[in-house]
Amino acid sequence: MDYLIYSIEDDQDIAHIINKTLTKQGFKVVSFTNGKDFFKVFSEQKPNMILLDMMLPDIPGQEILKTIRADNANDDIDIIIISANHMLMDKVDGLDLGADDYIEKPFNILELMSRVNVKVRRHKRNRIITIKDIDLDLDRYECQKSGEVISLTVKEFSILELLFKNQGKVVSREEILNTIWGLDAALETRTVDMHIKSLRSKLHDDGLILTVYGVGYKVCP
Repeated sequence: MDYLIYSIEDDQDIAHIINKTLTKQGFKVVSFTNGKDFFKVFSEQKPNMILLDMMLPDIPGQEILKTIRADNANDDIDIIIISANHMLMDKVDGLDLGADDYIEKPFNILELMSRVNVKVRRHKRNRIITIKDIDLDLDRYECQKSGEVISLTVKEFSILELLFKNQGKVVSREEILNTIWGLDAALETRTVDMHIKSLRSKLHDDGLILTVYGVGYKVCP
């Protein structure tokens, strides 16, 4: 699976350097010169990382950052601010709003590559979730139990991923239904129960997926 980076930069020279350099490193890079075009594509496909210029012609970088971080579904997206503003408070504010890193302009392209690679390595480590003897590889879409590959349907894998990402928390049947099948799905919550039953059978579940009666399900680390 390609590692997708969105670069939001209105300086065409800088945007070209970023795109060309990171593309040569094997990343898929999509460049935007304004926030409006970015959000249009962002609503259709989420990236792994965003390189965000704070001074854009239409939407301030701070507003873009706030909007992205307001949705918990975007928590896995790394955001690196690239800004010509050298004020310490702007750097602190950006990090407080949810940015993962901050690079000042003018920057050395080798420094940018280093910062990006650090986030990519962390991303790869975080793309395998392990609970008890179950390994869930989110990139390979593969589930293993004690090293043995377990064949799951797309819906079963997605349910298990949702439960794993919320380990220790109760996820309601309605939330599972809306997240996996969509808000408009004309299905009943018993559909979720049937898939949980199948998951338990395939995983030879001995207490991994717990039922919270009248609410939903959870897994405990």
